[in-house]
Amino acid sequence: MEEQPLRVLACGDVEGRLNALFNRVQAIQKKTGQFDLLLCVGEFFGTTPEAEAEWQLYKTGAKKAPIHTYILGAASQETVKNFPNADGCELAENITYLGRRGVFTGVSGLQIAYVSGHEARQEPAPAHCFTSKDLVALMTPLTSSSKFKGVDILLTSQWPRGVWHYANNPEVNTKLCGSNSIASLADKLKPRYHFAALEGAHYERLPYRNHVVLQENAQHVSRFIALAAVNNPAKKKVRFHARQRISYMEIMCIAAFIKTLYQGFLKSWENIKISQPSGPCWFCLASPQVEKHLVISIGTHCYLALAKGGLTPRHVLILPIGHYQSVVDLSSEVVEEMEKYKSALRKFYKSKGERCVLFERNYRSQHLQLQVVPVPLNRCATEDIKEAFMVQAQEQQMEMMEIPEHTDLKQIAPPGTPYFYVELDSGEKLFYRIQKHFPLQFGREVLASEAVLNIPTRADWKECKQSKEEEEEGSKQLRDDFQPYDFTWDE
Repeated sequence: MEEQPLRVLACGDVEGRLNALFNRVQAIQKKTGQFDLLLCVGEFFGTTPEAEAEWQLYKTGAKKAPIHTYILGAASQETVKNFPNADGCELAENITYLGRRGVFTGVSGLQIAYVSGHEARQEPAPAHCFTSKDLVALMTPLTSSSKFKGVDILLTSQWPRGVWHYANNPEVNTKLCGSNSIASLADKLKPRYHFAALEGAHYERLPYRNHVVLQENAQHVSRFIALAAVNNPAKKKVRFHARQRISYMEIMCIAAFIKTLYQGFLKSWENIKISQPSGPCWFCLASPQVEKHLVISIGTHCYLALAKGGLTPRHVLILPIGHYQSVVDLSSEVVEEMEKYKSALRKFYKSKGERCVLFERNYRSQHLQLQVVPVPLNRCATEDIKEAFMVQAQEQQMEMMEIPEHTDLKQIAPPGTPYFYVELDSGEKLFYRIQKHFPLQFGREVLASEAVLNIPTRADWKECKQSKEEEEEGSKQLRDDFQPYDFTWDE
């Protein structure tokens, strides 16, 4: 009999608004079914007379939380009085204080590590702060085991400092936000999910991996989610996590997910380290030059990114994480994952009424970029696209040849050979061995031509550049749209 997944809700700062919190939980459960746990990060108690009056109703038993609720400790001196025992205790029926720091393991095997409060800036530490000794005491029993692979969930009041580096920017003051010690803790504990609050903002970072890419065995990956306050006026969006699929719901600050002990889709943070080329590279994932906000998906060996100045909103690049110049230089493992991305994109485009065209130019390029462009089915047939490439090549005195479907490029283009390559949705492949000069925008020019997409003004990517804000919005939309087809969710 298949084990039922544990269903968990998580929320940000409650600040004493218990009725608003639990009313929202009941509404969610009525709509989607019962959840097993509610995890509250940030400041749970409020300091107003209204907040105190609400708490007394639950403390005395006049009201009861509708779900097993686990909370972090005080994040300010004003709320310390509500926590009688630093080691954790039951505060009211169904409301449990986890403690200053520790690990909670449920009967299902769910492992939750937690740290309450702010990082201490003085000794002795105030009651609402944690120290480096607290973190060492938390980490040592876990990380000393050779079998330790990471915790399922990490709960902290504060954000990890620098979590936004090489990723999408949060709407907070990054000069003052976060704790270096929490950042180090997250690196050591390798959580699948990390929830935090206190900053009054919702932020979901582009996910990151917890191993040295291409140097260590692939491990599970982490997703950091900061949650806004309960009942916040902006009613900020958060993700609703259901099994291994995620979609947006307007549920204010509450994030829900079903925990299935899987290794999810995640992206890179600054702790990714891979071998670098001799000079700067715009496409090596660990390079400072990479525009991380364009990343759509990350696998073990390859990643998917929105094309800068793309022909269409769904024009993407498949790129190796490590530094490779062309397809013929790739190892079998990288080729295999690249094929998986191709297959996923074909299915994705098909759902949008589009066919998939891929091309690579191994000429005056430092890092392999496999361009993937969708063409609406009602624009033209595959044969029309093939003919457009053939005709425009001939017009420029280039002899493009068709090669057998299952031909390995290494058989006709040894490493170091400059070439241009096209792969059509029919499986047909076109190849041109570059002799001397080659138009750098040739692939775009063909697809932008009247015979195919009929957008000739977009042939040069430099003429199609967008602002960073526009790129971020486009990447976010594509990331959400592509997610149901993204195989990295299932690994």
